[in-house]
Amino acid sequence: MIFFVAGLSYKTAPVELRERLAVNGSQLGHCASRLKLCSGLDEIVLLSTCNRLEIYGTTSHATGDPRSLFQSFCGDSLDFASHVYVYEDIEAVRHLFSVTAGLDSMVLGETEITGQVKKAYDIARVARLTGGRLNRVFQRAFQTAKEIRTRTAIGRGATSIGSVAVELVEKIFQRDLSKPSIVIIGAGTMGEACVRHLAKKGARSILVSNRSFDHAVELATQFGGRAVKFEECLAAMSDADIAVVSTGCPTTLLHRADIEKLMVARRNRPLFLIDISVPRNIEDTVQHVENVYLYNIDDLEAIVGENARTRRQQLASCHQIINARAAALFTKLKLEKERPYDVGFQSKRGWLPQGVLAFSNS
Repeated sequence: MIFFVAGLSYKTAPVELRERLAVNGSQLGHCASRLKLCSGLDEIVLLSTCNRLEIYGTTSHATGDPRSLFQSFCGDSLDFASHVYVYEDIEAVRHLFSVTAGLDSMVLGETEITGQVKKAYDIARVARLTGGRLNRVFQRAFQTAKEIRTRTAIGRGATSIGSVAVELVEKIFQRDLSKPSIVIIGAGTMGEACVRHLAKKGARSILVSNRSFDHAVELATQFGGRAVKFEECLAAMSDADIAVVSTGCPTTLLHRADIEKLMVARRNRPLFLIDISVPRNIEDTVQHVENVYLYNIDDLEAIVGENARTRRQQLASCHQIINARAAALFTKLKLEKERPYDVGFQSKRGWLPQGVLAFSNS
């Protein structure tokens, strides 16, 4: 039995490619079920976030190429083989532990990823896509993440993507958030993080827009902001200085034509747009509109690098914990037992059924 992970992340693929493969949270179970059926995997967990798409699984088959799994998400239109990484057995365990603890995140030490991994695992478990091995591996991953946060300072001062977006807003307005009017489109996890950090930094004019107006009202009220109906968010932007967009919508919400009309109404007053959604919710060509400044999630890396320096000192301790826990689990699962074939993934060992069927994740 082989335990593996095949994936791509912000480290190996730009947002333009990641958004083509992103799976909406409501579709995770469906896509994982189809992938398990078509590929003949024994167990599977599908993880899709703004910064990564990863397939965790077990299999006893020994034909094919693991990279063919990703073809299921987009057909034959994309060539992304060079962007995909594959780990097996103890290396796969270490990778999962690192991801779950926030050590492989763009924002080093962030805690949001732990919840995202748990949600992906819970969806797979409820759908009966996992078995004894994946259940044990993921449960140990959560235990290890908790141990790392308890025994090290990796999470001290750690930030989320949402809080990094707020740092960008601070840079734009020279640390004074009392004057600009800010619209947050999307009241999910990252949107809520944005509102929370904006309020903490002294922002006085925060508008929250969400498909569920009740959710927008709840979030806005909690932090002294004002809720805006989703269909009125564009009109609300006519008086705003900056808009942060973070929704789970798989399609474009703000088109260039919309922004061009908006800029006429604004008399060409500068507008800053931060799109931290994956797939992106703002049309890329919006950046060519005069006095419109567009940033996407990959543009946040420079800010992230500044914040990570102090936490890198904790990495050695974190990896010691991961190596010890991964080795102990690996021994218990007897995954280190020598197999009848000795060519590893890095030599492109094939082990998945050939002829994986393509399907849409939409």
